[in-house]
Amino acid sequence: MRFLSIYKCVERATPPSQEEVAHMGQLIEAGMKSGWLLGTEGCMPTALGARVRRDGSRISVTDGPFTEAKEVVGGFAILKANSKAEAIQMAKDFLKVVGDGECEIRQIFEQDGVEPECVKLAQEVALKG
Repeated sequence: MRFLSIYKCVERATPPSQEEVAHMGQLIEAGMKSGWLLGTEGCMPTALGARVRRDGSRISVTDGPFTEAKEVVGGFAILKANSKAEAIQMAKDFLKVVGDGECEIRQIFEQDGVEPECVKLAQEVALKG
């Protein structure tokens, strides 16, 4: 199974130190070599971003920074895990390296290998939306 791990944090005023970058690099290298980490990227500051929102027929664009946000998406990873519990443990290990914040874990929909109950639940949620 594949999972998307979305890392949310308080936006930093300064970039990470060389030591923090090196420690993260070691985790990424180990994850890629062992096959549990399929891809990962960090995000640039919100000052360089924009939010695009649709409300009915109206589309609006708001340029960053997003000062009202208590947390921002700091990055993401695509994980390969045998279970949700295993993906959660990977997120815990990541947070031990990166520090404060949270990871939202979401299983990536894959037509092959998805349990019928999961497909049924996703369809029910979509119909309610």
